[in-house]
Amino acid sequence: MKKIEAIIKPFKLEEVKDALAELGIEGMTVSEVKGFGRQKGHTEIYRGSEYTVDFLPKIKIEVVLADSLLETATAAIIKAAKTGKIGDGKVFISTIEDAIRIRTEETGEKAV
Repeated sequence: MKKIEAIIKPFKLEEVKDALAELGIEGMTVSEVKGFGRQKGHTEIYRGSEYTVDFLPKIKIEVVLADSLLETATAAIIKAAKTGKIGDGKVFISTIEDAIRIRTEETGEKAV
């Protein structure tokens, strides 16, 4: 099993969710996060004062899935989240040793 963590722009969440749903991937965890990469934030003017916004709002999507779905799911996330502009985000992939569904105590891919 693999875990995909994708950091994307907030307005791309629905597109990514729909792209994963088309592949039959139903479960995911979504968090509102803040961060920056090469963007380095930006400056804004508020009530006449200029200040720097270092951490920009992002969405973090976490999906655990079978190894067989990894490449198609990753490609779907990238295609749906891409704008071609700086700050589109990142995708991280890691290996999951095991998963357990609490309600039924199923383990492995059955639990996902």
